[in-house]
Amino acid sequence: MWVDTHCHLDAHEFAGDGVGQAALARQQGVAMIVIPAVEAANFGTVATLAASIPNGRYALGIHPIYVPHASEADLVVLRERVATAMADRRLVALGEIGLDFFLPMLSEAVMREKQIFFLREQLKIARDFDLPVLLHVRRSQDVVLKHVRQIRPAGGIAHAFNGSMQQAQAYIDAGFKLGFGGAMTYTRALQIRRLAVDLPLSAIVLETDAPDIAPSWIHPGRNSPDQLARIGAELAQLRGLTPEVVAQATSANALAVLPRLAI
Repeated sequence: MWVDTHCHLDAHEFAGDGVGQAALARQQGVAMIVIPAVEAANFGTVATLAASIPNGRYALGIHPIYVPHASEADLVVLRERVATAMADRRLVALGEIGLDFFLPMLSEAVMREKQIFFLREQLKIARDFDLPVLLHVRRSQDVVLKHVRQIRPAGGIAHAFNGSMQQAQAYIDAGFKLGFGGAMTYTRALQIRRLAVDLPLSAIVLETDAPDIAPSWIHPGRNSPDQLARIGAELAQLRGLTPEVVAQATSANALAVLPRLAI
């Protein structure tokens, strides 16, 4: 089986057909799909969508791109929602949370500080409920890691990882797996492909980030969770393994770092 550890099935690009997309993915051997929230307004949406598909799981959190419009009241809502949702086996993590220092509007000093405040408060919620986190670390690997080390949540996944081998090892040492997806399928993505080969297989989980980060064969089209098996086959080819070995290993890694997947 395959596990898509990061897929925004509720995104408007799917035109409300998340259930149909999940069914197509299941036909391709995707046994589980984790749907992260991005803001308080879609907490209920991802939970409802995950409940409507047999292979659905979800995470709750405030994405750094949505931080500019978020308020501290949203953090209160998040904590309350997580407290209630702990009884729901489909809740597997806090996410998507993190820092984004790539987009210019998020890189200004005031917005960087607001992002860091929201990251730290959400890491505290994850720690308090013993939940792993799905981390957004775009151009911010070291800063995110600094706060993770200080607050110490129950591990998680560094989503769409594109850092150095040294940074990768630091996340692994902190109890994290590293998420690889469509970006790995481009021959020009030398650093990501090098990491995909050189990292221990035990450190890697797979994701689509659909509808974003489309693999090379459908770029610039919309990504979808049914592409995960082919993305996994690309990883297998890079490492000189069979897709079956990679599917088994990456799924085991996902279950290890997101233990509520197995509930």
